[in-house]
Amino acid sequence: MSDETTALLLALASVNAELRAALAEAQELLIETAIDAGEMHARIEVLQAEVTTLRTERDAIAFSGQRRPLARRG
Repeated sequence: MSDETTALLLALASVNAELRAALAEAQELLIETAIDAGEMHARIEVLQAEVTTLRTERDAIAFSGQRRPLARRG
């Protein structure tokens, strides 16, 4: 192998190693992001359930306030 070929192979190996390290870092960040997104999704579901409960309670209160007692006959 010529010196030029050896230098090219070493340069390619170095770039390859840098790219692999960057890929590993990106994969780690993606995993962390996926975990955070899953936690946020779970929290959103809890909040949506709370909102549904509060709306149901609000509607029940509003409905009970609209009813008028029936007048007694007699």
